[in-house]
Amino acid sequence: MNSAFSGAAQQTIPVTQLRHDWKKEEVAAIYATPLPGLVYRAQTLHREFHAPDRVQTCQLISIKTGGCPEDCAYCPQSVHHDAGVEREGLLDPQHVIGVARDAAARGVTRFCMGAAWREAPQGHEFEIVLEMVRGVSSLGVEVCCTLGMLTNEQAVRLKEAGLTAYNHNLDTSPEFYGSIITTRVYDERLRTLAAVRQAGITVCCGGILGMGEKESDRAGLLHQLATLNPHPESVPINMLVRVEGTPLAAMPPLDPLEMVRAIATARILMPASRVRLAAGRKQLSPEAVTLCFLAGANSIFVGEKLLTTPNPGVDEDEQLLQSLGMKPLESHAV
Repeated sequence: MNSAFSGAAQQTIPVTQLRHDWKKEEVAAIYATPLPGLVYRAQTLHREFHAPDRVQTCQLISIKTGGCPEDCAYCPQSVHHDAGVEREGLLDPQHVIGVARDAAARGVTRFCMGAAWREAPQGHEFEIVLEMVRGVSSLGVEVCCTLGMLTNEQAVRLKEAGLTAYNHNLDTSPEFYGSIITTRVYDERLRTLAAVRQAGITVCCGGILGMGEKESDRAGLLHQLATLNPHPESVPINMLVRVEGTPLAAMPPLDPLEMVRAIATARILMPASRVRLAAGRKQLSPEAVTLCFLAGANSIFVGEKLLTTPNPGVDEDEQLLQSLGMKPLESHAV
């Protein structure tokens, strides 16, 4: 992450030391900083560690949709909710690899595969996922999976197949977590992250804003992430996508400036990480997205869908980046 800049960015070597001993009070104070000063501090750190005119483009595909036994209140794929999502079995590996090949040809440098499981299965289905990982890895792009909880052995096998990163979000603070999910506990998520780390896979871990949590919960989530050692290499910040049939369908819309504030705080706490402006981007204006970039976001998901929810079209993304003078991260960059 600490590589020199290219292009229009000035070459620098980061001098800020990464911290993993943040106190809750410190994180809360940073989060509550007046927004102009918060964004300025975040942008300063962003330029120290990253090229400010580069954005990594990622694509996410659902390789197994619906029927998840978890009761996550935000998720239309849960069997506990009637959100109209049809159950679909695992996709054919060659189809997935073909989608990844097309994405790579468009400049996508990270391809993510998500399956609606509580935990990754053993046996034939897991072997199919490994085949997908091998095929996508052979294209020269970063490969990420989110398959639910993993055993240590599964994490090792994914690493051997070529997996670059594993996504397993904490979603929210430990205090608010039980209000959103009752079918697993926070420590189970942390154990999966530990298995991923032990296998030598990079960690993609973030959360969701707009689920009815308090500001202290948003700061609490970021504190959890920033005290992991090492920090997650990828930190997706999601805005709740309100889906009819889920318990959170009637939540009031989130103030976009809360996304800006959370991204800026994440950038300050974890300056070397890639902060991803993830789900909910279709609900943001171009101006709000621009503020998120200023606050330190340097990755977006492209493609018409994020699993089962809508995402801005490719043309919209290209037009926005072009208007801002920003460019996709090159495929050889890490």
